[in-house]
Amino acid sequence: MAQWAAFVGLTGVVLTLLLALARLSQHAVRDDAGGAANDVRSRSPDRRHSDEIPRFVPPDADASANATDVDSHPGERPPRANGELAATGTGRRDPNPTADDLSTGALLANVALTQGLFGGLLFAGAWYFGIPAWAFGVTDAPLSTGLPALAVGTLLGVALYAVNAVGAATADAAGVEYDERLRGMLSPDSTAGWLILLLGVLPIIAGVEEFIFRAAVIGATAAGFGTSPWALAVVSSIAFALGHGAQGRVGVVVTGTLGFVLATAFVLTESVLVVFVAHYLVNALEFVVHELLGIEWAERLRENW
Repeated sequence: MAQWAAFVGLTGVVLTLLLALARLSQHAVRDDAGGAANDVRSRSPDRRHSDEIPRFVPPDADASANATDVDSHPGERPPRANGELAATGTGRRDPNPTADDLSTGALLANVALTQGLFGGLLFAGAWYFGIPAWAFGVTDAPLSTGLPALAVGTLLGVALYAVNAVGAATADAAGVEYDERLRGMLSPDSTAGWLILLLGVLPIIAGVEEFIFRAAVIGATAAGFGTSPWALAVVSSIAFALGHGAQGRVGVVVTGTLGFVLATAFVLTESVLVVFVAHYLVNALEFVVHELLGIEWAERLRENW
């Protein structure tokens, strides 16, 4: 017999711990940025003509670490002799390492392990308390686990990325802060790193967050207690937004809206696979388009204006 109350209680504990950890990470990222850089958004350079995959440079990086006469600006790399942006070298490290002092690989490993820990704990709880799979949006229906679910998730993910990109570009053009430091810090500087990010870390993030915020908070709670899934969708979306505070105020609003759209999709389709695919595509496209390809929609929007 399913122990719904025990599982929902465990979900509340896991969610609280996850949000607390996100809060600590938010402070680490912002404190590391330095005073003046807090009001400046880090921009991704054009990487389409570079023979290396450049690495994110912290906004407060010590310009003296680079033996160059070219003026340095926060969040930007010095140009090469041929005018291209140079890949980041290894500079002096602060004796008290902060978020940016850690290697990208260490950050990716930390994210994957912590997310996996929370997801694994809740998954074990679901098994121990006998929660049926259908409560999480996993059935044998085509729209739940079949090709239709993959198709709907793909279309939803691409559409959400497009809307998010337009919104971020519009906010940037209007001078509203949309913090993207964390995304830059997690961007790899090698082909192997990108494969790990796209095939390992991002699927873990999407899977764990959808399992917690949609499948457990909405699906299992509604199934066990008969609570309105729409009320739970609101609660889930607020928690989802608070968990992404490192992206700044605008990022919190955008993420909360994104969370509600994903929650709506989960309620309507009753499929965790749909929202997992959509979530993964939004994250993957953000990294590939902006960090790997160096495409900045805000710059293009300014040009058109």
